[in-house]
Amino acid sequence: MFDFKWVYELVLLLYGLSLIGYFIDFIQNNRKANQAAFWLLSLVWGLQTLFLFVQVFINRNFPIMNIYDGLYFYAWILVTFSLVINRLFKVDFLVFFTNLLGFFVMLIHISTRAQSVLDDQGVALVHEMLVVHITLALISYGFFTLSFIFSIMYLLQYRLLKQKKWNAKLFRLGDLTKLDHFSYIAIVLAMPLLLIGLILGVTWGYVSEDSFYWYDSKTLGSILVLIVYGVYLFLRVVKGYQGRAIAIFNSAAFLFLLINFFLFGSLSNFHF
Repeated sequence: MFDFKWVYELVLLLYGLSLIGYFIDFIQNNRKANQAAFWLLSLVWGLQTLFLFVQVFINRNFPIMNIYDGLYFYAWILVTFSLVINRLFKVDFLVFFTNLLGFFVMLIHISTRAQSVLDDQGVALVHEMLVVHITLALISYGFFTLSFIFSIMYLLQYRLLKQKKWNAKLFRLGDLTKLDHFSYIAIVLAMPLLLIGLILGVTWGYVSEDSFYWYDSKTLGSILVLIVYGVYLFLRVVKGYQGRAIAIFNSAAFLFLLINFFLFGSLSNFHF
């Protein structure tokens, strides 16, 4: 029997990378990221369409007869709409959130379908989702940490300049503009990773045999971390905050991240 497990994993990988590209374009109006995301999503659409043709013309089964098959067809429609909108119109907000919803729907379909069709491989795929969830969350925390360090360096450099302390430390800390920019870029990279990690975690919680609670301290804390850094991007991109004010906000956001990681994690029912 053909091994579909790696195909499912490839679809999720391509979809996740596409989502990251669309997020970067959404935040920075980056056309290169948009083009890369478009072609990655086109590959996803191609694989989805291939599966759809197999179901319709070989298995003689149009995938709408139950809720899980319906989710697959729904995800295919969302990807199709997203590609058409991305190619014909310039509506970054709609494209990004359509893909975000499509990724979630596709993830639910693959994880539930895999357990019933792929037997042991399906169970392994679902547990691999947990590993990827934790890995992406920790990588995003690494980027948030880098952003925090850049902000602290910015505040220290700013203080030295205000006090007119012209010494070796001043030159080794780096340029204020670059420190501010690097801090921002680190958060732009961290946000989609954390978002995808949370989606994977929630999906795993629903399809696995372990108990999942929306009101778990770590779950709520992770969502709040995402919201806090979302506020950072709103202040930075929409309101135009830069420099010292946004560096202070970023430092406070990182302290909340630490509280979520250590305190909320210790109070969680199923997180470490």
